[in-house]
Amino acid sequence: MSDPLEPTDRAEAVALFRAEIIGALTRRQLVRGELRQALAALSEQRFRPPGAPTTRTFSVPTLERWYYAYKKAGLDGLRPPRRKDAGRGRALTAEQRELVLAIRREHPSASAPLILRTLIADGRLQAGVVSATTLRRLFREHGLDRVSRRAGSSGHTRLRWEASAPDALWHGDVCHGPALVVAGTRRPLRIHALLDDASRYVVALEAHHTEREVDMLGMLAGAVQRRAAPDVLYLDNGATYRGGALRVACERLGTTLLHARPYDPQARGKMERFWRTLREGCLDFLGGHVASLHDVNVRLLAFLDEHYHAAPHAALMGRCPDEAYDQTTRPRTPPDEAQVRSAFTARARRRVRRDSTLSVAGVDFQVDQGFLAGRLVIVARCVLDTPPAPWVEHQGTRYALRPVDPKANASRTRPPREPAPDAPPFNPADALLDRALGRPRRARDASETSA
Repeated sequence: MSDPLEPTDRAEAVALFRAEIIGALTRRQLVRGELRQALAALSEQRFRPPGAPTTRTFSVPTLERWYYAYKKAGLDGLRPPRRKDAGRGRALTAEQRELVLAIRREHPSASAPLILRTLIADGRLQAGVVSATTLRRLFREHGLDRVSRRAGSSGHTRLRWEASAPDALWHGDVCHGPALVVAGTRRPLRIHALLDDASRYVVALEAHHTEREVDMLGMLAGAVQRRAAPDVLYLDNGATYRGGALRVACERLGTTLLHARPYDPQARGKMERFWRTLREGCLDFLGGHVASLHDVNVRLLAFLDEHYHAAPHAALMGRCPDEAYDQTTRPRTPPDEAQVRSAFTARARRRVRRDSTLSVAGVDFQVDQGFLAGRLVIVARCVLDTPPAPWVEHQGTRYALRPVDPKANASRTRPPREPAPDAPPFNPADALLDRALGRPRRARDASETSA
């Protein structure tokens, strides 16, 4: 044990002090009269009690009481008894104590000096009767001190927890870094990260100028291709992570998307601790020589590879995150690029305009199949594509889309429309004439066909 053995509290410290004075006497074989002489000799010596600024002597009856208490109950017999009215505020009446405690329960943020000053100003307490220190002891005795109130304010018991294995749960979050000066313009810096819960291994770390859902989607797709899809993705409750695209992508990957409770930063303690480490070891020292996202990203990766992943971690019992992440029996089968693109593909119903164009993400695209004009089609695009590269899916066939170029279309040959199928015979006038002449319709159809 690195910590020395010390008295648990003041009562034990006093008991040890008393045992040092009379302990040797309890182990001696004394004859009649020797105990009195030994106690008298001790009463003339001076001793410094625990926490006392000066030394003092102790009377023979006091030393005799300590002697027999020590022989009967050992060290516990020398502990001073606890006052029966400890923490009650003896100067306060029962009604005044209940008043003070009720005020603290109703207004937990009010300090002891504020409560005391207010009660004195209202005339409900006399000045000088009780001190703020006494009120603090009273609050602590009833579990109403500020530390206890903060610990129990959440309404539930908080426990230290950890995922059962690597890739079972990933944390995702964004950290605001120092602004960058790019081409004379100050640009915001947002650090996006994915952290494995069981190993504290950072599976993805990227710098962006924005804090959007598509940034998280791109980082998640890359991490899934390199590692494997986690069982659970744990994010905060911000608007960036509440979009439908992220939830659909997670479900397609077999990942459960969870959000932390609002206004509960303690639930995100592991992620916050990593941000603190990253700030102290990297972000606070970027300086003015960093002028692009590329410069930031290479420094972030160097920090991970050369320090964070190789440094012993207290929560891992001295193991480093790199070692803890690799020591796993979970089978890792990263999906291929086609599976990832399928998981991150968004689809929506759109109607093609009469000029064979439609809008996707604010950009106009056109189809080369003229027969799709005016029809409802399915427009699909992978949200990872920048710029967007959508396509049309119609009746099981995939058709390419390309940006509209009006000037090129002015001299471009119009694409042929889909040929209409053979129309069935339908002529009301001829049908009436055949009926009037008594001519069978089938015969007429056959003669027209042969002709």
